[in-house]
Amino acid sequence: MTVPVTEHQEAIARFRLRERRRWQWLLFFFLLTLLTFVLDVATGPSLLSPGEVVRSILNYGDRDSMTDSIVRGLRLPIALMALAVGASLGAGGAQMQTLLNNPMASPYTLGMAAAAGFGAAAMLAVGGLGLHEMIAVPLGAFVFSMVAAAFLFFLASMRRTNIESIILGGIALLFLFQSLISLIQFIASPELSQQILFWLFGSLTKTTWPTLGITTLVTLVCCILLWLDSWKLAALRMGEMRAASLGVNVRHLRIKVLVIVAVMTATATSFVGVIGFIGLVAPHLARVSVGEDQRFYLPMSMLSGALMLSAASVMSKSIIPGALFPVGIVTAIVGVPFLLWLIFSPRRRAQ
Repeated sequence: MTVPVTEHQEAIARFRLRERRRWQWLLFFFLLTLLTFVLDVATGPSLLSPGEVVRSILNYGDRDSMTDSIVRGLRLPIALMALAVGASLGAGGAQMQTLLNNPMASPYTLGMAAAAGFGAAAMLAVGGLGLHEMIAVPLGAFVFSMVAAAFLFFLASMRRTNIESIILGGIALLFLFQSLISLIQFIASPELSQQILFWLFGSLTKTTWPTLGITTLVTLVCCILLWLDSWKLAALRMGEMRAASLGVNVRHLRIKVLVIVAVMTATATSFVGVIGFIGLVAPHLARVSVGEDQRFYLPMSMLSGALMLSAASVMSKSIIPGALFPVGIVTAIVGVPFLLWLIFSPRRRAQ
């Protein structure tokens, strides 16, 4: 039976309409992220206008040396790090949810962030093993985050391991490393316990241009590698059996994505500490906006994560003028009601 031409035309028109709406959502989130970035640079003890910030960043117009010093030397790397780390956590959470077909999967809930926290706490407790604190703490966080990832790799590589086993293994790691962190805090001095607690809350204040460069480079490379496998990940969303029937090596893809997400997450958390809810909420926001077509889902998850962390950075400096709240506290406070809204929203229930 031949399908009428009008039905083909209607299908093509509907497809193009969906594509336009997805591009519009991407553009909207990009502009919103750009706005929060400017506000992040402008917000602080020395209040600056958005116009002064833009002129200083773009190096044009009338401005004074003090403004340039504040913007370029102090606030710009922190604001850019918020974008890079947010994009990293958003992309990592999106691919973990795709890979494991579970909306609660993220680098945080699978124990990688808790492992990074334990690594940092252990390095602080032993005095950095002779290394400077700025090197020892990120190194410990990275190493233990990769240890947690190696355990997940081992589970994923076992032939009889299913998705539920990987998720349960990640939850076990989460509780294990959180317990070990509590043990270190219990036996540590009050001063050391305070140091560990501040790092576990997550903070962007220790950002430097070298750490920003490393985080941005790793995030971009990892996201490009994930995007190159977008059609395989889209096929995986239809189920492992169907993806295998389309020629996708599911076991190889699972391990590859775990490695990429682990490196990306370990790098981000090693410099800024443990920041929760970004990797969990950002993919849900992207899914509601553009669906699960990986060509749009991955960049939207990156933009959503960058937007959330940048907005959290603005809020952390605005709650009490002159005081700076750890950004991890803000993401948790905002993330919980936002996640509940996504879960119980009418559009979510209709899917």
